[in-house]
Amino acid sequence: MSDVSNLLDSKGPSVLTAKPEQVVQEVLTRMARIGAGTCVVMDEGQVVGIMSERDVIKRVILDERNPVNVKVSDIMTTLLHTVTPETTLDECMKIMTDKRLRHLPVLRDSQLCGIVSIGDVVKYLLIEKDFKIRNLETVLNQSK
Repeated sequence: MSDVSNLLDSKGPSVLTAKPEQVVQEVLTRMARIGAGTCVVMDEGQVVGIMSERDVIKRVILDERNPVNVKVSDIMTTLLHTVTPETTLDECMKIMTDKRLRHLPVLRDSQLCGIVSIGDVVKYLLIEKDFKIRNLETVLNQSK
């Protein structure tokens, strides 16, 4: 069974981070530049929240606030669900489905070491299943 560490090995550990005192517009610009849907908020080396596109829509756009005047700490989600590198991808899928989340920060000894998205997990599991199917087909063809 594959775990988060396998996924991070294939996709890499890079994570877009921001500080709580940064303004939303600045972070949104960075998110847009790299096509990220979320940003992990760090304060003195610790994960303190996560800011997603949904947070911006709900707490900035719908409240008709100017993203240039709003700090990340004002809109970030602080109730975090995290996983470890040893968490299985099936467990990630369950957490994401049950909690209606699209991203899970990955922590090792309380330190950020990556992030996984629902898209990352689905893509990895599909590749893994395709690999297994091809191997089974090869074994079946060889036994004929």
